[in-house]
Amino acid sequence: MRAYPLLCLALIATVLIASCTPKETVTTPPVTDQPVVATQPDADTTEAAPPSEPAADASELAGSDWPRFFGPNADGTSPDTGINKDWSAKPPQELWRVSLGDDGYAGPAVADGKVFIVDHQGKDDVVRAIDIATGKDAWTFPYPEPGGHNYGFTRGTPCYDNGTLYTLSMSGQLHAINAADGTKVWSKNLPQDFGGKAPNWRYASSPVVDGDRLVVLPGGQSSVAVLDKTTGDTIWAGGGPSGASYATPTIATINGVKQYIVFTAEALTGVKADDGTVLWDVQWPTKHRVNAAMPVADGDHVFATSNYQYGGGLYEISGSSAKQVWFSKEMQSHFSSPVYYEGFLYGTTDPGDLICMTPADGKVMWRQSGFEKGGTLIVDGVVIAMNGKGGDVVMAEASTAGYKELGRIKPLDGQSWTAPIVAMGRLLVRNKGAMVCLDLR
Repeated sequence: MRAYPLLCLALIATVLIASCTPKETVTTPPVTDQPVVATQPDADTTEAAPPSEPAADASELAGSDWPRFFGPNADGTSPDTGINKDWSAKPPQELWRVSLGDDGYAGPAVADGKVFIVDHQGKDDVVRAIDIATGKDAWTFPYPEPGGHNYGFTRGTPCYDNGTLYTLSMSGQLHAINAADGTKVWSKNLPQDFGGKAPNWRYASSPVVDGDRLVVLPGGQSSVAVLDKTTGDTIWAGGGPSGASYATPTIATINGVKQYIVFTAEALTGVKADDGTVLWDVQWPTKHRVNAAMPVADGDHVFATSNYQYGGGLYEISGSSAKQVWFSKEMQSHFSSPVYYEGFLYGTTDPGDLICMTPADGKVMWRQSGFEKGGTLIVDGVVIAMNGKGGDVVMAEASTAGYKELGRIKPLDGQSWTAPIVAMGRLLVRNKGAMVCLDLR
């Protein structure tokens, strides 16, 4: 199928009901314009599994990084190869696990031998850099997060680029951090600096790097803001006034025009990357103004999907026009976008199914229950999908012939709505209270 080829990008942003029980309190200096010295945690939260052989140094691990939301190519696929596909004979070994205090859904990123994630302790968000080989914190960067518990705390994924880590909190605090030692490079505040207005369940999108720029979605006065990634200076703020929603922006070139495809609270829009001009839009009036799955773009077509019984469809973009090719309720993704792989979409949809779909016409090739709001990725020709309700991690064939399960493990119990990632031969999954690292070799 190449009539309407798609390259899938995805997102994690969620609306959940839970309470927070902090594991420890970190005493934090006030956030200022001066660099903040990284601090070490008061207690070791690593629970390492006994290894069958000596743990490898991070520099010795082979495989690819996962430096931003939805992978190195923002398409939900890992370039790693040679993974273990016989989970019955050789279940993935747990290498380590760490406790998390955010009671939520922040996603991990991996680069430079570290796992980066925004945790929460006491009244502070805490950006953690965890050695992927040992599970020990290399550094932490705490800052006060005044938003309070609202279905967890930060829900976005850090973005690593050329030695700098970018994070965005639920209240709109944007930080650039030296990824080597955890000191602050610069910071901004979306409401204060851009007239931003967070959605009902606060900011949940992830910052993304586009060349020498950093792209964020303030909402309010400007749906999009583009900053110099080195200095934090504003290049432009535009895209029109609009309510923010929860999806991470998609970077695409359509009909020769580079643009940021943005899901606002009311519409699916294409915003010109040069200056913030709105190129096209599709009205998208979902319940609760929740548009949380990243749009999927390739060529001159865009696929988008939302939950709350709304559905999804394909649009052909031409100049200022976005013509609907098809629309159905078969794909209703709450916040986990499908992965485009070899001409087909693989993803989860309410009420809790994993499906394979043809993007050209929306035909469902197969459907399997038992994957409530779980995230999906593809690595080495197989699908790895979460059962978000109970924590099962399932490996299945990436095939259109039908659902064929290859293996199943349950490293963590309970609600696990954060998408899994694969980097450096490791599988990382989390629930609301812990993150576990598993060996996929």
